[in-house]
Amino acid sequence: QVLLVESGGGLVQPGGSVRLSCAASGFTVRSPFSNFAMSWYRQAPGKEREWVAGIIGNGRATKYANSVEGRFTISRDNVKKMLFLQMDNLRSEDTAVYYCYATWTSREFWGQGTQVIVSS
Repeated sequence: QVLLVESGGGLVQPGGSVRLSCAASGFTVRSPFSNFAMSWYRQAPGKEREWVAGIIGNGRATKYANSVEGRFTISRDNVKKMLFLQMDNLRSEDTAVYYCYATWTSREFWGQGTQVIVSS
């Protein structure tokens, strides 16, 4: 059973940085972690969940929402089965619960989320 566990959230000042991590487990030889495209989503209070950034299985291609392009960096470590989101130059509008998401073929998995609050 695939399990995604996010960590690294917290309170950060505007302009600051934080690094989110997502530890993945439960992958098999037939369904290895490296097969799964990974993404970060976020959900701000009172708003719908939105996609933030994505990375393909081998890590060689990434994509970002316009709102975070140039400020956030997604990366992965397939040996350690980890996903990361480096968030720099944070703004108050980045305040949200951030979720790790994995997908391959028809399968998809979500983490439980980690909260990031950007406030002075």
